[in-house]
Amino acid sequence: MEKIAVIDLGSNSARLVLANILPGGHFVVFDEQKESVRLGQDMERDGFLKPARIAQAIKTLKMFRKLCDSYNVDRVYAVATNAVRRAKNQKSFIEEINAVCNFKFKVLTEEEEAMYIYHGIINSMDIPKAVIMDISGSSLQLIHYNRRNILNRINLPIGTMTLSEIFSDQLSPERQAKMIEEYVLDQLQQIPWLKELEPDVQFIGVGGSFRNLAKICRRLKKYPFDMIHNYHVQKDDFDYIYNTIKVLDTDKRTKIKGLNSERADIFVAALACMKTIFEYIGFQECVISGSGLREGIMFNHAVPSTIEKPIMDVLSHSVYTAMHYYDVNIPHAEQVCNLSIQLYKQLRVLHKLPRQYITVLRIAALMHDSGMRIKYYDHNRHSFYFILNSNLYGVSHRDIILAGFVALGHRSEDFNINEWNKYKDILREEDLFAVTKLSVILRIAESLDRSMASNIKGINCDVLGDSVIIKTEVEGDCSLEIKDAMKASGEFAKAFRKNLEIL
Repeated sequence: MEKIAVIDLGSNSARLVLANILPGGHFVVFDEQKESVRLGQDMERDGFLKPARIAQAIKTLKMFRKLCDSYNVDRVYAVATNAVRRAKNQKSFIEEINAVCNFKFKVLTEEEEAMYIYHGIINSMDIPKAVIMDISGSSLQLIHYNRRNILNRINLPIGTMTLSEIFSDQLSPERQAKMIEEYVLDQLQQIPWLKELEPDVQFIGVGGSFRNLAKICRRLKKYPFDMIHNYHVQKDDFDYIYNTIKVLDTDKRTKIKGLNSERADIFVAALACMKTIFEYIGFQECVISGSGLREGIMFNHAVPSTIEKPIMDVLSHSVYTAMHYYDVNIPHAEQVCNLSIQLYKQLRVLHKLPRQYITVLRIAALMHDSGMRIKYYDHNRHSFYFILNSNLYGVSHRDIILAGFVALGHRSEDFNINEWNKYKDILREEDLFAVTKLSVILRIAESLDRSMASNIKGINCDVLGDSVIIKTEVEGDCSLEIKDAMKASGEFAKAFRKNLEIL
């Protein structure tokens, strides 16, 4: 199995991500390391990277080298972004770190950096059109895309460290925040395309500051689902957090739960930039992306076609990544999924569920056996955990949770209402009825491929009076499948108020 490493040397921090490359164009991160290097600190004076910052970067990169060697990494992608790009001593710095740490760093152009960020997001989120904001220690980048194409982009030479240094002279924290807002607003007003955005364009935030915002917001709201990617921060929640934090000094900020203490001194600058974007464009929410530049590089390596064309079905690619990783019997999972969706469509007259639940059923059917990676016994419980913790792309948190419960509930005796109530603030009242019906559908579909031979090629459901008759199109002997599926007749009767017959 191929192993790759991605090193992202930014203005504020250095990050190492290590990933296994799986068959079929999939990758899974298996380790990471992050260190604060503040490479861009004090650069505004003369444009040079400072000796102390260089020393810290070298110390960090030596640790990264040790990790890469310990894992026998096959390939390292080492990239540097804005601080190094602008540094007058860029050449000598790159030569030194390459020689001392045995890396081959590439200093990304603004366009290359924007493309990697875009590839990380477009291959992991199902958002048709958006403005992406990435704020680092020394730059603020905006990328506008629509229909999976970048339309506009700009990289402003202002970042969290830059702004904090410019507006640091004897100012109160609140006054500093206000001046940063005014300064950033002046920069935004000079970008023509920002004034011409369509009303349905969404706001995506990527990078450490946005992840910290999401962590604080999730703690504040006691959000029960442990996933940053695709978390939605509402404007009212953002305003509350910003107004609370901007009046605090650095020492008090370090005590905020969810905020990285190493980011406390520059976090208000980041929030002030976000505030300005919210207000200037009129966004009502920000969607947080856990994928960015590093994931963009990994996508381009694992799926080279994404360099030219994004993944068309983000959710499917993500689910299949998990299936490969959990060593799922993929032909069996696909057959169960196919039969589940046939049942769903043909029983619509009874369940009357909207089409959106097909996504939930699809995830649950494809991953219902993933828990076997732990053990067969109680594997539906393990599948529930795997689905909720697989960080699936291209799907809402609510749908992930529902898919987990469908996979859990297809062994009906294991449905846990107390577990369900943990997520009541994310789920809707009608979801419980939907999960009950979907779980039965999945249970029957799984049984109809009991021998895992795909002998049942199709099904036709007839609703006659107080009964539902499922007629199977078969190749070979399917008595095992039909007998096993009929064990769900009691559950079917409770969920659909009809007797079940399978022919």
